[in-house]
Amino acid sequence: MLESPTIFDRFSAAKGQIAVLIDPDKCNDEDRLVELLKRAKFAGVNYLFVGGSTVSHDDFKHAIRLIKSHSEIPLVLFPGASHQVSEKADALLYLSLISGRNPDFLIGHHVQSAKEVFEMDIEVIPTGYMLIDGGTNSSVAYVSQTTPIPPENASIILNTAKAGILQGKKIIFMDAGSGALNAVPAAIVRQLEPLGVPLIIGGGVKSIAQLNTLKTAGANVIVIGNKLEENIDFLLDIKLYIDAL
Repeated sequence: MLESPTIFDRFSAAKGQIAVLIDPDKCNDEDRLVELLKRAKFAGVNYLFVGGSTVSHDDFKHAIRLIKSHSEIPLVLFPGASHQVSEKADALLYLSLISGRNPDFLIGHHVQSAKEVFEMDIEVIPTGYMLIDGGTNSSVAYVSQTTPIPPENASIILNTAKAGILQGKKIIFMDAGSGALNAVPAAIVRQLEPLGVPLIIGGGVKSIAQLNTLKTAGANVIVIGNKLEENIDFLLDIKLYIDAL
């Protein structure tokens, strides 16, 4: 009997997949969240990412419970701190903020969560997380007290990704941050695509044209967050995009 593919296998299998990012801080309106989940299913979204920079433990647990009770879309944790882990999820992006030099986000939160995560029955994916300047002061840059890499510093971005891979990171996640004015440039994605690991791109993606451009450049998973908070009907456009893949 063949085993089901892992989340990592799914990430690796195709370009241009879509993840919807859900911030538990913004899950107070349960009706709106349930509606988002219904529309995400209708659109054919590949993954739900859950996490945030300032999420409390209670809000995190509540969001996971609510999502799992209303959705069968694979749930992937995108933690902003050591308490944002749950065995109810399908996978955990074990993020190390390799673009910064804050030891808490390089290894500190990992040490705090290691015992709990080690004992969980969950797929753990070592992930090199890189902040790319998206033209705003993002919450993750503020909370982590790290400076995003300017997108014009392509060699620094490339060498940082290479360093993460040499350390054993299985995925590179480049993020322009919540509410970014500019997405990670396709030219940067294209430069990292030959490294041979799945690329996840988030922040500042607001149009189907951007989705197509990032897919063509080599992005395996593209994360949509703020755009859906502003306009949930964007999921209708995403459905058309996914149907055309």
